[in-house]
Amino acid sequence: QVQLVESGGGLVQAGDSLRLSCAASGRTFSAYAMGWFRQAPGKEREFVALIDWSGGRTYYADSVKGRFTISRDNAKNTVYLQMNSLKPEDTAVYYCAANRGYVTSGMDYWGKGTLVTVSS
Repeated sequence: QVQLVESGGGLVQAGDSLRLSCAASGRTFSAYAMGWFRQAPGKEREFVALIDWSGGRTYYADSVKGRFTISRDNAKNTVYLQMNSLKPEDTAVYYCAANRGYVTSGMDYWGKGTLVTVSS
C-alpha cells in the first residue's frame, strides 16, 4: 500500500509559477513510477506528467510541455510538479499517482488532490 498526499496548490495569477509536492509513505517509493493528473470543473481527469522510478525518464501532455517539470527525490519520498507560465485553463484539482509500470493509465494509487486556481 502507498499513501500519497499532495500539497502546494493555491490561487495564482496567469503567468505565475507554482510548485506542487506529493509526499509518499508506505511501500518503497523508488519502486514506483509517479504521475500527475488533473481534473478541471466539469471535465474528465487527464494526464499531465509522468516520471520513472529513477527520475531518468519523463513524459508530458502536450498542453503542459515546456511549462511544467516533473521531478522526484527518492530520499525524501516526494515527487514535484513545477508549473511555470500558468494559464487559466490550468485551473484544476491536481492529483499525484503511483504505478509499478511507466504508464499513463491504470495507476495503482492516488492522492486526494490539491486545487490550483489560475485567475486571468
